[in-house]
Amino acid sequence: MEESPVRATFITVGLLLWVLTAAAAQTPATAPAQAPAPNTQKPGMKPRPPLLFSEPWRLPPYTGERTDENMRFTPAVVTNPRLEVKLYGPDAKVVLASIHEERVDLWNGMATSPVAITLRDRKNYVDLTDAARLRWIVRTNAIHLLYPVVKLADGRLLIGDRSIDTNGEFLQLDIAFSNMRWYALDPDKVIVLTEVTRPDLSKVDEVGLAALAPGGGHGITGSANFSAVDLFAYPVPR
Repeated sequence: MEESPVRATFITVGLLLWVLTAAAAQTPATAPAQAPAPNTQKPGMKPRPPLLFSEPWRLPPYTGERTDENMRFTPAVVTNPRLEVKLYGPDAKVVLASIHEERVDLWNGMATSPVAITLRDRKNYVDLTDAARLRWIVRTNAIHLLYPVVKLADGRLLIGDRSIDTNGEFLQLDIAFSNMRWYALDPDKVIVLTEVTRPDLSKVDEVGLAALAPGGGHGITGSANFSAVDLFAYPVPR
């Protein structure tokens, strides 16, 4: 008996749907375009604190050509009104503001002594425990190294043993403050003293970096550049 045209059409459509369904079942599902990155927070780990402050620096006011004298650090170099910047070291007065890679940075190349540079939030201490991070674009030249520095709420200046060497390149680095050995740092001479065990980093007055070697002068000599800096930490009201 001859099938009707309508029945043949239904059979054909049914076979087509069956083929498409089977093919879809064998094709792996693909992720949507530009899917968000998975959450990288580890179980039990405290969340990263938000950005507390930033400082990009600027050149000091000057007239005429730039010289070693009119480019020296002054409070006018600081752009963030909530911040104070402290310079430590017998010859810290000659730290210069300069421009590299279209950013302003502070440079210790003319200093004949060790130098430490720290930042202080006028309204808050900072909590540097757990996941707090100091993010700084820096450059070290000619085997000079940088080290983390903190000033505690009790007034002691400490230096950590985690050295930073960028081999002549500007690099953005995240500095964590846990699992370091800490030493007292003479605030006048910027020399390392005795070890300090288990310092309280939950209430820190200042945070920064130190170069323990004198600068080598102009050119690619022993020195360090301190460019834009961010601090990710929780505030502790003063």
